Amino acid sequence: MSAYDPSNVFAKILRGELPSHTVYEDADTIAIMDIMPRADGHVLVVPKTACRNVFDAPPEALKSVALSVQTLARAVKSAFNADGVTIQQFNEAAGGQVVFHLHVHVMPRFDGVALRPHTGAMEKPDVLAAHAEKIRAALKNL
Repeated sequence: MSAYDPSNVFAKILRGELPSHTVYEDADTIAIMDIMPRADGHVLVVPKTACRNVFDAPPEALKSVALSVQTLARAVKSAFNADGVTIQQFNEAAGGQVVFHLHVHVMPRFDGVALRPHTGAMEKPDVLAAHAEKIRAALKNL
């Protein structure tokens, strides 16, 4: 396994070097809109701890991420009146990981509706901003 690379996109977002649509933040995690969403309301939960993936994450970071994932799952399900959620987490290239900073995908799901393919196409910022606002509003009502 390679060493953690502090130049990854999530590290840059955490340092404020790149913009993001933040929907949630606590002392240990941040949740942001995925800029290439596979579903409307697709968010990423990212620990503030510098860790590559589940293999090198400290136990407390994993705990914080899991608790934030639960919070965000409830919020996106409510915000989008979804039937359920899909939660995904990838480790190393062979496991599908592309950005090497631990993160968890949380996507609202609807019966009979497939996830959009991951094409690399970025969503319009105004759409992401509107989705972020819906999730923030849902978080206030949890």
